[in-house]
Amino acid sequence: MKTLHQHYQLDCLPSDNPYLNDNWRPCDDEWTASTPDLEVIGEVPRDLNGVYLRNGHNQIHAPIGKYHPFDGDGMVHAVHFDGGTATYRNRFIRTTGFLAEAVAGESLWPGIIEPRKAVRRGWGSIGAMKDNAGTDVKVHAGRALAAMSQCSEPYRLDPVTLDTLGPDPAWARALGTRGICSHFQIDAHSGEMMFFNFGEQPPYFNYGVVSADNKLVHYEPIDLPHATWPHDLGMSEHYCVIHDLSMFFDPERLKKGQHRLHFHRDRPARFGVIPRFGASRDVKWFEGMPCYILHLANTYEVGDEIIMDGAIQTNPVPDLSGLPKEGYARMHALLSMDLQETRMHRWRFNMKTGQIREEDLDDEVTEFPMIDTRVKGRPNRYVYNALAKPEWKLDGLKKYDWQTGRSQRWEAPKGCFVSESPFAAREGSTAEDDGYVVTYVTNLNTGRGECAVFDARDITRGPVCRIILPHHIPMGAHACWAPASALKVPQ
Repeated sequence: MKTLHQHYQLDCLPSDNPYLNDNWRPCDDEWTASTPDLEVIGEVPRDLNGVYLRNGHNQIHAPIGKYHPFDGDGMVHAVHFDGGTATYRNRFIRTTGFLAEAVAGESLWPGIIEPRKAVRRGWGSIGAMKDNAGTDVKVHAGRALAAMSQCSEPYRLDPVTLDTLGPDPAWARALGTRGICSHFQIDAHSGEMMFFNFGEQPPYFNYGVVSADNKLVHYEPIDLPHATWPHDLGMSEHYCVIHDLSMFFDPERLKKGQHRLHFHRDRPARFGVIPRFGASRDVKWFEGMPCYILHLANTYEVGDEIIMDGAIQTNPVPDLSGLPKEGYARMHALLSMDLQETRMHRWRFNMKTGQIREEDLDDEVTEFPMIDTRVKGRPNRYVYNALAKPEWKLDGLKKYDWQTGRSQRWEAPKGCFVSESPFAAREGSTAEDDGYVVTYVTNLNTGRGECAVFDARDITRGPVCRIILPHHIPMGAHACWAPASALKVPQ
């Protein structure tokens, strides 16, 4: 089956913005395509059953102001694997903002760089952006859940058809205008989902828990001294780790309506360890090296310690003094993980002594760490990262083995770029790396996207299977793997 679901006229093109061209060029079609119509190089594994979902920003209309790669409408790409067959779909997330702009035929909201140009009330922590739901996607309670990094409505999707089902009817209204931030965490053992949101007015941060049967069972404001700019949340078996980091909007400029992120190099990063069902009074705070963190690999408990592994940035706002004020060089610098000094790092929070210990785990620039979600919140051995090049280009994979200290790597051919790459357990497996690593490949050489499947125990030999997609797909944001057993709605 190969069906063009819908075609869109991309009014954002042509453009001189590099984040609308080449590996970032948005899709103009929604497709449904299945094997055997899809070309397959290799063989689709018969013991790979579930769905690989990846969210990302896909701009349609000419932007208001300068376009940032976090601004475009959310589009989810999915490959559903079932007993040796594969079906690809991609769909826009039909948020309220998407539907309003579809009727208007133009952009109605500015993006993250120039929110001052807003004339309508917006969504998110800034309160001026369109709710694009384009950053994160995970499956919880049998449905996919999508959200953007600046906080948005919790949009539910059918994880197989990708039909937009709307904001979660069970608890979206209870969160008010704050909504939910990307990087909500799901405990595969309990089925519970932990989330947060943040904003520019007190309370600056809220923390919550949704049960396995999709009920909002906990929602608490957390006392913070100022508006912060968190991106991820640590989750262990009994605790979560709140991030109050050293990069946030300059408070004095914020009072004037100016949104200029500043790295406060003399301010320690603060980490608040909260019991899963705790309140602000229960948070135990730790101070660490000044930094910013986009993405964590895992958080778990060993004895008196909470251990958190992730990609630290010790220079998240590089020196821009030598760069021209006009053009895209400044945006390149702010998105370049090498200039941000991004690397894998470990934090140890001792709940008994109140002490924190830190150490680098690697000196290579890698990001988007993924693990076997069956051990999320518990001690893990393996992590799968993307190799990161300047200007946010991901051109390979790296597998870490924390037990032996060894690693494996696979570098994509020139002109090819990968996506966030989750681990997908082999049907019936129990070992942590007994399965596959799946990723989308943006292939500028052929103009056709690919879904690549690797043997997780040996990524170095390259994909065991490449599914050639019917069109180009741009680089995206976050991804997840949901086994077939997770695609059922609880009764």
